Amino acid sequence: MTERRAGGSRDPVARTVETVFRIESARIIAAVTRIVHDVGIAEELAQDALVAALEQWPESGVPDRPGAWLTATAKHRAIDLVRRRETYARKLAEVGRTLEDVPPPQPVEPDDIDDDLLRLIFTVCHPVLSAEARIALTLRVLGGLATPEIARAFLAPEPTVAQRIVRAKRTLAQARVPFEVPYGAERAARLSSVLEVVYLIFNEGYSATAGDDLLRPALCEDALRLARVLAALMPDEPEAHGLAALLELQASRLPARTGPDGAPVLLADQNRARWDRLLIRRGFAALRRAVDGATRRGGAGPYAVQAAIAACHARAARYADTDWTTIAALYARLMTLTPSPVVELNRAVAVSMAEGPAAALEVVDALAAEPALRGYHLLPSVRGDLLARLGRAAEARAEFERAAGLTRNARERELLLAKAAEAAATAEVNRAAEEEEGG
Repeated sequence: MTERRAGGSRDPVARTVETVFRIESARIIAAVTRIVHDVGIAEELAQDALVAALEQWPESGVPDRPGAWLTATAKHRAIDLVRRRETYARKLAEVGRTLEDVPPPQPVEPDDIDDDLLRLIFTVCHPVLSAEARIALTLRVLGGLATPEIARAFLAPEPTVAQRIVRAKRTLAQARVPFEVPYGAERAARLSSVLEVVYLIFNEGYSATAGDDLLRPALCEDALRLARVLAALMPDEPEAHGLAALLELQASRLPARTGPDGAPVLLADQNRARWDRLLIRRGFAALRRAVDGATRRGGAGPYAVQAAIAACHARAARYADTDWTTIAALYARLMTLTPSPVVELNRAVAVSMAEGPAAALEVVDALAAEPALRGYHLLPSVRGDLLARLGRAAEARAEFERAAGLTRNARERELLLAKAAEAAATAEVNRAAEEEEGG
C-alpha cells in the first residue's frame, strides 16, 4: 500500500495536484458536505474540483494556496448543483444565507473547515453503518485511499469493498444522517464509534489479520493521522487524547517489530534502540492530556488505560525492567471498564510475568470455554508459552500447533510453528533424560 505515498504521475503539475488533493481531500469533502448534506455527492464534487485543477493549473500555474483553491472550487460547484435542483428554495433555506456569500475560486481563509471535518468524521462513523462499512468509508473519505487499496489492506475482493462503500453512502443519505457533531449523551455514544473505527484501522496495520505480512504500516499512518486530527479538534475529550497516546506509543515500536526478512520479533527480543523516541514523547504528552482531562471527568477511559499500559513498556529501558505488576493492575482496571475475554487474556500475560506462569495458567484455563475466543489463535498461543515455561513441553507443542492452524497470517504461522518445533525438541530431550534416569 505504500505506493500511494509517492506520486505516480509523470507531469510535475499533475503530481502537485494529486499530492495536494490527497492531503486536502477530507477537508474539501467536509466543506462540501455542509452544503449538499450528502457524503457521496460531496466526494463527486471534490473529484470535479480535482479535474478542474488538472485542467487549469498547467495553464495558470499552481495557486499560492492550492488547498483553498480546490475547496472554493468544489463549494462553488456544490452551490451550482443546489441551485439547479427544483427544490432550490427549500434547500437554500436549510443551508442558509452563506451560500450567497461564497467567493469565487480564489485563495480564501478556510476557517470553518476544521469544524466541518469533525462533522464529517462523526457522519461517516455513524452507528447506522456496520463496522465494516464505517471502516471502508473512513479510509475512502478521510484516509484518501482508493477502493483497490482498501481491498488490498483487508484482503477483501475489490467488488465487495466497492459495494460496501456505495451502500454506506446510500445508507447515510436514506437515513438522513445530519451533518453535525452531536452533543450530550448522543455525542458520547457516537464518539465511541468514531474512536473504535480509528482503533480498528490501526490494529489491522499493526498486526494484520491475514496475508503474508505482519505489518501494514500505511494503515497505521492513516489511523495515527486521524487520531491526531480528532485530538486536535476535540481538545476537551480525554479519550480522544487517550487514543492518540495509545497509537503514538504503539507506532513507536513498529521499526523493531519485524526483522530484515519481515519475520516477527517478539517484544522481549526487540532492539529498543530502534523504537521511535519522537513518537514516544508525543505519546507521553498525549497521555498527560488524557489523564488531566480524565481527572476532571472522574476517571480514565479505556483508551487512556491502554495508553498507560503502552507507556509502561515505553519507559522500560530493557524488557527485564518492565513494571509487570502495574501492567497487570491496569489490565484489571481495563476489565472493569470494558469486560472482555481478550482483555482478560492480556491480563493473564501480565500476571505470568508478575506472579509466574502457574498463576496465569489458571486465568487462561478459565477462558477456554469462552465462545468469543473459539478460533482465536492467541488463546492457544499464550497457553503454549505458559506450558513451555512450566516445563510441559509436549503440551506446549500441541498448543502452538493448534494456534498455527487457527491464524490466517503467514508470518504468525511461521513463528508459531517454530515455537512448536522448539517445544518438540525440548520434549524429546526431556523424554530421553527420563528414560536414562529410569534405566
